[in-house]
Amino acid sequence: MSNHTILVVDDQLAHRDLCRSALARAGFTVETAASGTEAIELLHTGIFGLVITDQLMPGMSGMELLREIRRLQSRLPVIMVTAYGTVETAVDAMRAGASDFIQKPFTPDELLLVTRRVLEHQDLVEEVRTLRERVGDLYRFDRIVSKSPKMTEVFEMVRNLADLDTTVLITGETGTGKELVAQAIHHNSHRCDQRFVRINCGALTETLLESELFGHERGAFSGAVQARRGKFEYASGGTLLLDEIGDISPAMQLKLLRVLQEKEIQRVGGNETITVDVRILATTNKDLEAAMAAGVFRSDLYYRLNVARIHLPPLRERMEDVPLLTEHFLRAFTEKTGRALHGIGRDAINALAGYSWPGNVRELANVIERAAVMATGDRITAVDLPVGPASAHETGSSCRMNLDLPFKEGRQQVITEYEKAYLMNCLRRHKGNIGQCAQYCGIDAKTFYRKMQEHGLDKRDFRKPGDSVAQE
Repeated sequence: MSNHTILVVDDQLAHRDLCRSALARAGFTVETAASGTEAIELLHTGIFGLVITDQLMPGMSGMELLREIRRLQSRLPVIMVTAYGTVETAVDAMRAGASDFIQKPFTPDELLLVTRRVLEHQDLVEEVRTLRERVGDLYRFDRIVSKSPKMTEVFEMVRNLADLDTTVLITGETGTGKELVAQAIHHNSHRCDQRFVRINCGALTETLLESELFGHERGAFSGAVQARRGKFEYASGGTLLLDEIGDISPAMQLKLLRVLQEKEIQRVGGNETITVDVRILATTNKDLEAAMAAGVFRSDLYYRLNVARIHLPPLRERMEDVPLLTEHFLRAFTEKTGRALHGIGRDAINALAGYSWPGNVRELANVIERAAVMATGDRITAVDLPVGPASAHETGSSCRMNLDLPFKEGRQQVITEYEKAYLMNCLRRHKGNIGQCAQYCGIDAKTFYRKMQEHGLDKRDFRKPGDSVAQE
């Protein structure tokens, strides 16, 4: 805290000197002003971490100076020095925005005690504010990596829904970022200062899920040695994300419906009704309309959840985002690890763009991290990529089937594409060493080389600069 510069304002020289010497001995930088007007001039020209001002001064009083400081620098802490016994003045100062007060006469130790207390609190306030700004910045939509028109529509919906208390159902395939959208809704809402609580409904048994959601009383079941709050109580005032809502049982669907209707819960084994104030967000990768038609998902619960709906497109429907996301994930990896990677080659970008991404953005992030770990040069190349994206690009398909061909011709096409992908995988694994590839495949080197020629493969394409060429 000694790096703070403190401004002491007092019309009496003796008090100014007392404060200056006590604070300077403690390691603080101190400047002084003999009046409120002089203090305002210093505040316009310098940077201060704290103001200590006397209340009774000719001209501008301490209270007037306090109000002017609040107008100029609303977060600057102020300690008011009051005369002995003037409790009402001290209370008025605190109401006007003073951080603390100290009564004359005071000792140097008393001054340092109050000063450190105020600065410690201010440092904590600033730290929390900075963390909140970082969190807010993390979930700002102009920071989300996408140029897809479909995602632009998603962002616009989130902006419109964020500050409402509307229940939102977020749908999309696994790995499309449903939880991130839910977090964005919460962190851009008026509930952002409260908790964001997530529970994976598909990962728990019905009994455990009920206890996790609603809590339980002591003795409610074997092992319940004490009462416990559930997620609804814990998230009260904030947001509760029901992840994979399509996986809950019909019995749990009914209990959840009652909570959404009544805004009240009962703990397992309890009789007391507890009111909860929670915004509900839900995600699913299931087709809930089909589940309703099949009789496994309640229609009344569906309509309660589907007040507003956001659907996230799969990555294959916004392939224009693949290069942007790739650079984003690579930059995040290099910042986290400190590894010097200077980008990704055009061959690798083409390979990534030629893949269908069944695992969506999550799979892309995993592929880039693995490629960054395996890269031997200063750039990621197609050789560094895992088998899926690389082989899909280099074979021109992922063993695609043309069902319009005659049976024998179609079967031969699939066999040919599989054979090429298999050979490429083997060459990549063994860095173009034909002898090692042949041994791995269980055939002789001559046969392996002939197969390479049939598919137009060159062993040099599977080596990187600096690879040693083993005897083949």
